Amino acid sequence: MVNEADIKHLQRCIALATEALELGDEPFGSVLVAANGEVLFEDHNHVASGDQTRHPEFEIARWAAENMSSEARAKATVYTSGEHCPMCAAAHGWVGLGRIVYVSSSEQLAAWLTELGVQAAPVRALPIREVVPNAVVDGPVSGLFEQVHDLHRRFHGSSSSA
Repeated sequence: MVNEADIKHLQRCIALATEALELGDEPFGSVLVAANGEVLFEDHNHVASGDQTRHPEFEIARWAAENMSSEARAKATVYTSGEHCPMCAAAHGWVGLGRIVYVSSSEQLAAWLTELGVQAAPVRALPIREVVPNAVVDGPVSGLFEQVHDLHRRFHGSSSSA
């Protein structure tokens, strides 16, 4: 169940995704929050550099592995503008991070990209639980995913609406 604190963190993810877009990158943003509510790490996409692994969720997993105990990781929450891709979901699972809350789903993103005529990604989109079966996941979040949809339309140069 998504609560007010979750919405606040998800809004920050959208702001980070907007920042990525403004820097010419794909619009994705993520935040890592400790069990006590402290924001520990945040990032946005950096794939425009040419390294397609520079997703913010993957960066969170790397940071958490280096800076948090396994117990703290398990109690933390990852907030993100879009559901983890299989690479990021696997990193999340291997590092042992806790709950994931996302604004828009991989299924929504795939539909949006199809609508925009964007070529499919080289890796098949899968729901997080297909990669990490025991993951605690909440999303998509109605009332917010429309903003993420707009960011993707802007990134891919289309003003079409759905």
